[in-house]
Amino acid sequence: MTDQLWAVLAVVLVVLAGGTAALTAGVRRRRPPALPDEQPAAPVATADAPVDTLPPDVDDTDVVVEEPSAVEAERPAPVAGRMVRLRERLSRSGAIGRSLLSILSRESLTEEDWEEIEETLLLADVGIGPTTELMDRLRTRVQVLGTKDAASVREILREELLQLVDPAMDRSLRTTKGVGDDGEQHPATILVVGVNGTGKTTTVGKLARVLVAEDLEVVLGAADTFRAAAADQLQTWGERVGVTTVRSDREGADPAAVAFDAVQAGRTAGADVVLVDTAGRLQNKADLMGELGKIKRVISRQAPVSEVLLVLDATTGQNGLRQAQVFAEVVDVTGIVLTKLDGTAKGGIVVAVQRELGVPVKLVGLGEGADDLAPFVAEDFVEALLS
Repeated sequence: MTDQLWAVLAVVLVVLAGGTAALTAGVRRRRPPALPDEQPAAPVATADAPVDTLPPDVDDTDVVVEEPSAVEAERPAPVAGRMVRLRERLSRSGAIGRSLLSILSRESLTEEDWEEIEETLLLADVGIGPTTELMDRLRTRVQVLGTKDAASVREILREELLQLVDPAMDRSLRTTKGVGDDGEQHPATILVVGVNGTGKTTTVGKLARVLVAEDLEVVLGAADTFRAAAADQLQTWGERVGVTTVRSDREGADPAAVAFDAVQAGRTAGADVVLVDTAGRLQNKADLMGELGKIKRVISRQAPVSEVLLVLDATTGQNGLRQAQVFAEVVDVTGIVLTKLDGTAKGGIVVAVQRELGVPVKLVGLGEGADDLAPFVAEDFVEALLS
């Protein structure tokens, strides 16, 4: 009888222990949900949460690191001679200068002539403010000097246009490596943004060639994950010059995660510069614009963003200026890349966008060739307008 009691007690104890364990496990699973307005805290860079940990609002995306093929890479054209070589193409937009010179060289300038000058400047997208300033200065200098000599008039116009374009602006690309709080070097990171159809991905590929021509090690980040063709296109540009491309393994992946991994790959490889391409977006779409801010914030966990380059189509005129204003509010644009500048009389957008944003035009696209992207030089630009 005693043995039976002990057996019963043992069974009871086992059941109670199992129930307690189940109850405890159930409690662990039923943690209270976060409140709707409660945001998870960002991981802190400690030994348990290193800097390469993705923030909680970024999807963990598998990426593919596409190393360049074993085929010998192309050597891009030297950067130094590009503006000279492409002067002829740029001069096609010299309709502004030629029109102004022809008017200013007339025997006597009437009020109708001055109105024609003003109209020429406005049609060239110089903008109302800069046009008014240039008109006032031209009137004063022409009247004071009282000269109609073509060479003298050209020199006056060159000086005034150059002042508008502002040669004092810093147009250099920030491609110098930095040192993080951990004492380790990190690559310069350049984020490239813009609306659809401006030639943004092509510009990133051409910019990679500019940097490779300067003997810099480059990694490309294909953060335009909404178009598989964009990643393919960027990878092709990279392979041509022996540059690694980091891309997602699927369409529609989180672009911030791809950008994060691209910078991480650049750090691991000891690259000098990481170029991050982003999806083209309309400036009036708040959610897409907000995503740019997220990409920049996530990149900054690996390394500070050195440059935010906004790609603008030179032929869009004042609409391009409105685009620039919105992008500047979201991601703090540091430089402008003007594409399709060849063959257009809209070169005045250079003046307008710089004046509005206080941001320099740093690069210009002057054709469809692989090396038809050149650093913007104010003096060369004005000379081409007047050539």
